[in-house]
Amino acid sequence: MSSPAAGAVTLAPRRSSRFVAWVRAWRAGLVPYDEVAEEIAGDEEHLVSDAPGTWTDVPLRDALPTLAKLSPDEIRLVLPAPGDPRGLPGPGDFAGIALVAGEAVVAGGIGLIPQVRTHTSGSGMTFETVLWRCYPLPADASAASLASPGAAEAEAELASALAETTAALTRLDVAQWRPELAGALAALRRPDGTTDLPPGFDPRARRLFARAAVLDRVLALAGHSAPGGAINNHEAQQRDAALRPLTTACRQALVAACNAPLRP
Repeated sequence: MSSPAAGAVTLAPRRSSRFVAWVRAWRAGLVPYDEVAEEIAGDEEHLVSDAPGTWTDVPLRDALPTLAKLSPDEIRLVLPAPGDPRGLPGPGDFAGIALVAGEAVVAGGIGLIPQVRTHTSGSGMTFETVLWRCYPLPADASAASLASPGAAEAEAELASALAETTAALTRLDVAQWRPELAGALAALRRPDGTTDLPPGFDPRARRLFARAAVLDRVLALAGHSAPGGAINNHEAQQRDAALRPLTTACRQALVAACNAPLRP
């Protein structure tokens, strides 16, 4: 039986990170087109809305040829947050919606943002589909998205933020109200050789992605009080302040890993 800590560090990466990693590898000639849509979607149904040359929502596989003329470096991951719009191509519909969503893809002159739709069948079963909505971008969008940290810099910042946050949460006695979070943070400090990136990414990018992707799940867990927990508003504010630098470092680590140069 898996422990709560082990469960806390099991993460399917953000949809935009998978999209960028696999589409970039495809455009670099490192993975075949036939595999890309399946690797991005997994067990989900993914559709694309407003893709150039289409008049209705189309399956992700049918929309990918829209990106067939782009080089890998024209496809970039963006993980913006309020007060931190790095990578966004300036004001507009795409930037505003990306800030709310917290993730997006810049692909040449097109921006894509995933939206999760929940449906209920006639029998009462609920299921989800992912809709990638396309937005036209300014001509200088690709240049704007290049302003992201390198993998080495992002790895150092993530390690530093993780150490500081672990110490802060220990002082706050986080184990009293969220014991699995403490276990998950401890697990992150151990070497992890797993990766979920396609061929072409170097070992540093793979290591950085693996750690940051797991940490994304831990931070989502940390944002909620345990059921029946006794955390109050003051404690929640302390927790949020302790996690904020780590949240920023995690986002930048994912961006650096997915946007890292590819090698044949």
